[in-house]
Parts: sequence; structure tokens; C-alpha cells
Amino acid sequence: MAIAVGAAAPDFVLKDQSQKEVKLADFRGKRVVLVFYPLDWSPVCTNEHVCLVNDLKRFEQLDAQVLGLSVDSVWSHKAFAEKMGIHYPLLADFQPRGAVADKFGVYLSDKGITGRAIAIIDRAGNIAWFKQYDIPTVPDVNEVAEALAKAN
Repeated sequence: MAIAVGAAAPDFVLKDQSQKEVKLADFRGKRVVLVFYPLDWSPVCTNEHVCLVNDLKRFEQLDAQVLGLSVDSVWSHKAFAEKMGIHYPLLADFQPRGAVADKFGVYLSDKGITGRAIAIIDRAGNIAWFKQYDIPTVPDVNEVAEALAKAN
């Protein structure tokens, strides 16, 4: 079951593509756009990240940190980030596989991948907006930015 809007975002610590530990709690006081996606290198995920990279300034202007999260390893994330020009953290929910995504209700255990979803976490650490998408659907970045602008 997906996490409810208004609920406290579950804290986590995961490594990014540079093997740096990223803690959700470190972003208190700033809004976070947490982008759950199935896998690096898949066509839809690649298109989704192209949109995020192209609109990153827009999210920064809204005082938000973008974090990508999938079950891929830090090594896959590193290669993917370098190829795609991604400068925001890509978090490896790798071991135990999908543990963080599961806390948000988006881990697809039958497939072994993260579902596609976006959570906006407000400055107080609560879920301000949450939407799940079909795997083959690229999220609308404009919709996410509009929801972000309304978040606390």
C-alpha cells in the first residue's frame, strides 16, 4: 500500500552514484522530490531522467532537492549518471533490495524492481504529494513542479 499524503516520510540512508551516504533527514528544511523509478538504462526511465535533467533549474528555484531511487547498484547509477549528465543523487536501494521503496509502498516484489512514483516531501519531512505511475508512463514534470510549488 502506498504511503499516504500527510504521513511522515520514512527516514533512510542510501549510497548514491559517488558512494556517498545520503540521509533523507539531512534535507529537513528543504523540499525533496523523491523519484522512484524501475531501472537505469530502460527506455522510459531514460526519458524520465532527461526531463528531470532538463528541468532541474526549475526544481532548484523551488528550493527542492531531486533524488532518484531504484534497485540498481551504485556502479550502475554511476555509469547511468555519467552517460545522462545527471548531477542529482541516484540512490541505490540495492541491499536489501527495495527496502526503502517498500517503506513508501512502491517496491514491486514480484518483479524485483521499484515501481514508478514521485513523492514530494515538505520542509517538515512529511509527504506533501504522492503519485504512482504505470511503468511505461513518463511522469509529467510540469505536474510535479506545480505540486512542488504548492508544498510547504
